[in-house]
Amino acid sequence: MPDVYAAITEAEPAVVERLADVLELRANDPQQRALRLAYLSQLTFAEGARVLDIGCGTGPISRALAENRRLRVVGLDPSSTMLERARALSAGFANLDFQLGDARTLPFGPCEFDVVVYHTTLCHIPGPETALAEAHRVLRANGQLAIFDADYSTTSVATGPGDPLQGCAEAAVGAIVHDPHIVRRLASLVRTAGFDIRHFRSHAYDGVLDPTYLLTIVDRGADALERAGRIGGELAAALRAEARRRAQAGEFFGHIAYASLIGVRRSG
Repeated sequence: MPDVYAAITEAEPAVVERLADVLELRANDPQQRALRLAYLSQLTFAEGARVLDIGCGTGPISRALAENRRLRVVGLDPSSTMLERARALSAGFANLDFQLGDARTLPFGPCEFDVVVYHTTLCHIPGPETALAEAHRVLRANGQLAIFDADYSTTSVATGPGDPLQGCAEAAVGAIVHDPHIVRRLASLVRTAGFDIRHFRSHAYDGVLDPTYLLTIVDRGADALERAGRIGGELAAALRAEARRRAQAGEFFGHIAYASLIGVRRSG
């Protein structure tokens, strides 16, 4: 089950629209907002700084950055459907533009940006080394690189050994993530690409008090298992129903580990 984001330009419109809905749901999650603020607050911005948000999707990070009216923000994504949603949601931001493009072949010249951001993007890109080399190319000397991504190999909704819902989590990761371990290689990848690391931090996300986002993980995993012929429709529906029963009973548990990294482009 290949990562749908990695081939999003080939996905059916209905699939992309559903992904767009999930991205906005996740962006509005209070825990996710707190995580976003925690790593973005590590960046420093000069007046008029140009910021590139690569793999912007529906644009929640672009909008968060553009709230600082001193910045000029560009959101870039390979999906025209995602960008249509991003533009609609960002009406009123005069300092925010969106552009179609691929992280591995950025449509910009050298040294055009002061900050480049990858928010849960690198885990979806086959060949992240090329994407980071492109980020290095378009950043000015001493420009900042911000990466926030999930260690999707830690994704769990299990409350004990043999929990049937865990199969949904694992299937979802297989269907929506190209490299679930990329966080563990981030430091090495970034240094090799020509950056010095200024900040690295681990973050935890749970679905105990509000499981809404993690319920979408269960749903997408059940769908993936059914599409692959590994389970039937009745079992897929039962797994989705069990996740909601736990949520209503206050018994749902879910967890994903994240990490953030702030790097500085080496000069020369």
